[in-house]
Amino acid sequence: MVGEHAPLANPSSGPHRASAGCPLPPAGDAGAAVGPGSRGLPKLRAATAPLVGIARLASISPAAETSRKSEERPEYFLLPVRSILNRCNSKRVPFEWTVNPYRGCEFACRYCYARYTHEFMDLDGLDFEKKIFVKQDAAALLSRDVTEKYCKSGERPNLDHPEHIAIGTATDPYQPAEREYGVTRSCLEELVKREGLSVSITTKSNQVVRDIDLLQKIAARSALYVNMTITTLRPRLARWLEPRAPRPDLRVAALRQLRDAGIPAGVLASPLLPGIMDGEGELEALAESAKNAGAEWFSSGILFLQPTSAKQFMPAFREKFPRLAEQYEEWFVRQSQVPEQYRKSVRQRLTAIRKKFGYPDRPYGEMLAPVASAQMSLAWNVPGGGAFPLVRTVGNA
Repeated sequence: MVGEHAPLANPSSGPHRASAGCPLPPAGDAGAAVGPGSRGLPKLRAATAPLVGIARLASISPAAETSRKSEERPEYFLLPVRSILNRCNSKRVPFEWTVNPYRGCEFACRYCYARYTHEFMDLDGLDFEKKIFVKQDAAALLSRDVTEKYCKSGERPNLDHPEHIAIGTATDPYQPAEREYGVTRSCLEELVKREGLSVSITTKSNQVVRDIDLLQKIAARSALYVNMTITTLRPRLARWLEPRAPRPDLRVAALRQLRDAGIPAGVLASPLLPGIMDGEGELEALAESAKNAGAEWFSSGILFLQPTSAKQFMPAFREKFPRLAEQYEEWFVRQSQVPEQYRKSVRQRLTAIRKKFGYPDRPYGEMLAPVASAQMSLAWNVPGGGAFPLVRTVGNA
């Protein structure tokens, strides 16, 4: 939903303040736990005070066994947590609760805002895709948390709709780790037992179709929305932006399978990179492809870079798109916002796209908008008043 996307937490609150929602194991041991000082445990930055909270828990997390043999696989750790359903108090996002089955994400999206969440564990944001933490006992914790914390419509004053649970706001719940550890599926198995909930899942992975059986059961008893994030239809550009995420065509095919199974699903075309993804007809082609696959809603959001994300994104961007590098530095690093004129022009474009392809203006009806990828919403002005040129600078990307 244009104008409503925002990060879930402010990293300026300090690296040890956990968000409310808002590297190889030694060869031959299949990822078994090893002692301190080896490669098996996360390497922490020098601390000036004893670690507390999530940083302390991360420092004592044992390595998780894995059957993966690839030399490029990340390290996995078993993270003890006290809760899995986390309150999001921001009024700028359309959900009250988040569930993130993992910390870190192997998809390694260059722009990912959630990199800063690794800093809460006293790790570098660049370790976000290299050190994946698997939350322990997630299903049992979710069962308890929903019982004790969650409110349905009418269960507290002035609540006229069920509180919304967003799964996958700071990690992809269907990243490769899910094949081995199944934390996401275990959470869905708990949600199947409930009724009257409101739940959304946001993913870039076609692995979501594995759980169609559970998603159908949840949709029959609660409100369910699946957001498939598709940034671009161009495979080479997608591979540069999201190095280990499934190809765009696989995501479109998964969307088709979800819709054929009767599961409400739509597309988040986020983040939109000005000068790269806003060429004439490009956003329209993505919206049309999504519609042909049965998408029920279509939304987008302009690139937003947390400082931790900018450290990863900007060096690679300068190398690949030198003509745009200075403008991106100005808008995304120094100003940390986009000009209003561009934002307005893209809002108007998105409205026209929805009208052309028959998408609703409010993807979740009057109650909710689709869960954002925490990228800033679709709009941007250029200093001096001119709109950012809709140029194709990607070349053969």
